[in-house]
Amino acid sequence: MIRAGRRHLVRTLADIAAQQGIAVPTLLSSGRLQAEGFPAPLSAGRTRLYDGEQVDAYLAGRLVPELPGDDEEDLDDEDLLDRQEAAALSGIPLHAWDRRKKNPSVSEHMVLVGGVEHWPRRIVRDYTPAPRPQTGGGGGRPAGAGDQVPRDLLPARVAQLLDDDPALTAAGVTDQLGVHRNTAQAALTALRAQRMADVMEQRGVTAAQAAAELGYPAGLTRRASIRAEAILRGRQARPYLADVARALHARGFTTTDTPPAVEHPQGDECFAALVLDGPEAPAAALVWSERHGWRTSTSRRHPLGRGAAWPSPGSGVRHLAIGITPDPADLVNALDSTSWLGDAL
Repeated sequence: MIRAGRRHLVRTLADIAAQQGIAVPTLLSSGRLQAEGFPAPLSAGRTRLYDGEQVDAYLAGRLVPELPGDDEEDLDDEDLLDRQEAAALSGIPLHAWDRRKKNPSVSEHMVLVGGVEHWPRRIVRDYTPAPRPQTGGGGGRPAGAGDQVPRDLLPARVAQLLDDDPALTAAGVTDQLGVHRNTAQAALTALRAQRMADVMEQRGVTAAQAAAELGYPAGLTRRASIRAEAILRGRQARPYLADVARALHARGFTTTDTPPAVEHPQGDECFAALVLDGPEAPAAALVWSERHGWRTSTSRRHPLGRGAAWPSPGSGVRHLAIGITPDPADLVNALDSTSWLGDAL
């Protein structure tokens, strides 16, 4: 399984071999993949794929980070499942999945990662065969199922439930509000993370200590803890992003100096996007990642792109290789450079 937001980190055997300057047969015969502590493959399929962050940590002699587990709160709609995993989740044999994946409602969502077919968890889970005309019956969920509470009202309703029961689960939210389990889990994680970040900022405590203070069971706060730490880092980045917004406005790249909101589309990383709508703007938008730094974007409407994956340079996307948090003046100069203007033509 490729966890949500980690597709860009996937490594093949060829990638790992090239990283070490050896050929794939040499890698396979060396026994390195079976060495103690080497990260496990992401799936049990014939083609082995690995998480790049884990591989990098192992090769650098650092502690290999754990991936999200299989607990209820760790599952995500955008997890990518391979053929075996999709069949298992659907409760059908592999040959039956091979027929099902040809259905347009499934096949249009197939993505190739490292040469292996994958499908989002939500597509596998929610697949419903089309109704047979002769039966006159309808397939799928009843109309409106999972949408009994409008999305804009859901946070406040979940907050009330969480106030009454700090040990509230996604299943409990689903039972009381009639929303889909994944919708309930996302709302719970976001709310717990926000409250934990508040306590962490005010009291100078860890995520685990904040969760305990709020009465949240440790088994229900793994993802919320990761998000809370990201929220806190995002708050700390606000003054820097505000300085960048002012510098871009002063140069005429933006029509306002409003600082960007920090977003967490992948849960564990901070992103921010600044629309460059000024008359002299050299790109449609700027995107900042706490992991990668700054890049340009070709879209003002969706500058982050789907899943906030970090794209390769090209087609209007330029990586500004001046550090993660460069001085705002250096960022403006990088955008203002003749080399960039030449690339943009």
